[in-house]
Amino acid sequence: MRSAYLETLSELAAKDKNVLAMISDNGAIVYDDYRARFPNQYINAGISEANMVGMAAGLARRGKIPFAYTIGAFLAYRAYEFIMNDVCLQNQNVKLVGIGAGCAYSLLGPSHHTIFDISALRPLPNLTVFSPASPMEVKQVVKAAYSINGPVYIRLGTNREAEIYTKDYPFEVGKAVTVHDGGDLTIISTGSIVSDALEAARQLEADGIRARVINIHTIKPFDSEAVIEAAKETGRILVVEEHSTDGGLGSIVADALVSCGIPVQFDRVGLTGFVDGYGTHMVLKEKNRIGVMEIQHRAEIMVKGKERIK
Repeated sequence: MRSAYLETLSELAAKDKNVLAMISDNGAIVYDDYRARFPNQYINAGISEANMVGMAAGLARRGKIPFAYTIGAFLAYRAYEFIMNDVCLQNQNVKLVGIGAGCAYSLLGPSHHTIFDISALRPLPNLTVFSPASPMEVKQVVKAAYSINGPVYIRLGTNREAEIYTKDYPFEVGKAVTVHDGGDLTIISTGSIVSDALEAARQLEADGIRARVINIHTIKPFDSEAVIEAAKETGRILVVEEHSTDGGLGSIVADALVSCGIPVQFDRVGLTGFVDGYGTHMVLKEKNRIGVMEIQHRAEIMVKGKERIK
């Protein structure tokens, strides 16, 4: 995802001199090519995330389009007041880019895990929130963020995430994408863990269970219509997220269902508390029960009505 982001940002910077790349001293090496090509469109604000956001707001006030990039946990939490008051309250044209969504920085521990950002940032007025699922979708999201005149938060993985699309597709802000069809239940997911949901859906097919998988690439504005339609057609909703279950995608989906009064079987696979352990990204997901096996297991319980013998 990071490579797709930098590639698209470079394309935008080449076309528009108002596009600026901002970092807070992390990721400097991966910006080497961008910095060489656009030295006057690059600012390293140092290890000072809140100041970077404040600077971005000021630059946006003067007509620039800053893309402020840093580790998501440091951006969403450490700079929260600046995001709220300098960017969202003033409705400034700032693009906030958080890298390392979920527990992607699996070896660096809880301080680097970005698992509360959706619940923290989504309530802020004027803020569009994107959570792309794959490198191809990152490119679409960055272009969409550029076209929006206002605050945007982009939630990215790190790098080498699986591609879930085989060809380009019509991307629309606020419109979910069905990436796998099925009528027995619907799996609703966001971010790079969508690829795990797809793998679980393929394995479920071997057990005779047809799972629809919906990718929510835009958290705000949220596509309630896609959720409601899926609930009516399949009667079962399983939310899968690499985020806290408190205030995350599951809470957003549940709100949409309750508001419409739709009777539906509902469950969620997500993180409770802090992420436990260290290891590869895949190991951490399995250890914290948000991996492919857990998704498949919970889907089987919903459809078959009983625990699978392990």
